Amino acid sequence: MDSQTNISAVPTASIKKSRIGFLLLSDYSMIALASAVEPLRMANQLSGKELYSWYLISTDGNSVQASDGMKVQVDASIENTPEIDTLIVAGGINVSKKYSKTDIQWLKSLAAKNVVLGGICTGAYLLADAGLLDGYDCSAHWEYIAPLQEAFPKVKCNRRLFTHDRNRLTCSGGGAPMDMMLYIIALQHGRALCGAISDMFVCDRVRSQGDQQKVPLRHLLSTAQPKLVEIVELMESNIEEPIELDELASFVNVSRRQLERLFHRYLNCTPSRYYLKLRLDRARQLLKQTTLSIIEVSSACGFVSTPHFSRCYRKHIGFSPREDRTGMWTDTRLDLGTLEMDMKAADLAGDTQVHQVLSAARGESSFASVVLG
Repeated sequence: MDSQTNISAVPTASIKKSRIGFLLLSDYSMIALASAVEPLRMANQLSGKELYSWYLISTDGNSVQASDGMKVQVDASIENTPEIDTLIVAGGINVSKKYSKTDIQWLKSLAAKNVVLGGICTGAYLLADAGLLDGYDCSAHWEYIAPLQEAFPKVKCNRRLFTHDRNRLTCSGGGAPMDMMLYIIALQHGRALCGAISDMFVCDRVRSQGDQQKVPLRHLLSTAQPKLVEIVELMESNIEEPIELDELASFVNVSRRQLERLFHRYLNCTPSRYYLKLRLDRARQLLKQTTLSIIEVSSACGFVSTPHFSRCYRKHIGFSPREDRTGMWTDTRLDLGTLEMDMKAADLAGDTQVHQVLSAARGESSFASVVLG
């Protein structure tokens, strides 16, 4: 990355540093934390500026053990945390048992100061317990969506990889926090920097807020409906040449009417609509991750003609296959103004580690390869 990329969307004079805190709960997901922190480090390296500083925080200031057994030394306790613009809760295994009333009260005090609050992996559970997600759209790891929704009915859970709703940022686990952070970086400093970070991490596609987690159907239905699980597996195995519903029903020894009842009761849709969604999801995956032509994608997903495919795609996805592939669409669901944060420019003593990291990066050929201004 020797060439320099100009990001005209962000005038140099308006660039301010954002300070992000990560509250680590015991048995948090290490991969989720790393996926959230590394884009911030790379944003600093590629821009040659301290656009972001970050702090690892625990309740008492002691080190915290991740779910993989690794212990991490934190920068601060909740009592001596430096001034921050955003606080993200990093959760993991058995999250409902990993926090205290002290943590809840601290989060409430941050909310009162208009600090942006977020959660990665299962971290949203703590925010929900504090009442800080009531009325908000929320993403969490698929394994915790059902218990979170049951325990906190005022929270609007979804299956998206991440969700930005006003001053809340929630995210599923694994590598999805990287997508959320790249989204934030793009909002604050432009798509060119976001793209450059993605290139450095050999990430061939930055997933958007509209992308959803693949939730195992067996998890959603447990073992109560083996027939329905079997039918869906047949659908997933026959995308290019869709099977007629009557034939699907006969394969699992149920009637067409029983088949429709199962889908209405447990998936809240018709079998045809569910099958179409599977095919369109596969089509979107092929459009984003392969070089197949739109005609080839249409055929691979069982559509009799490209115009029919395009009409279905636009109706259910919101834009045409060509627009989705080239990114020539505007995500109207996002209110870009809601992520405007009051980011202070003054340095704090606690930023020493970020200074050191940035200094160490000066020897990299990619240092300051993306110019802001």
